[in-house]
Amino acid sequence: MAQQKNQMVRLAKIQVDPAQLEQYNAALKEQMTAAIRLEPGVLTYYAVADKSDPSRITILEIYADTAAYKAHIETAHFKKYKETVAHMVKSLELIDVNLIAIARKPGM
Repeated sequence: MAQQKNQMVRLAKIQVDPAQLEQYNAALKEQMTAAIRLEPGVLTYYAVADKSDPSRITILEIYADTAAYKAHIETAHFKKYKETVAHMVKSLELIDVNLIAIARKPGM
């Protein structure tokens, strides 16, 4: 947990225009893939959709530290994502959280 102490952990709660959900999901996946591949400070992304309303999306983001997050939002792929989805997102709530514990299978 010592290494995790400096990590920045955030939840992004997003309401997407249902008519544009497919395009939104494609843009999100492209951004997430690029961030994980290109940025050493972007550690984890999980994006999930509410089963009863798939246009309600929650993303768990974990960065090595605040500096990694600040670098992330300045990248070309993140700026492309924000510009692409600007008209698709009806609301966005960013919630900074503290990681309490992690439990996962080995190798995951």
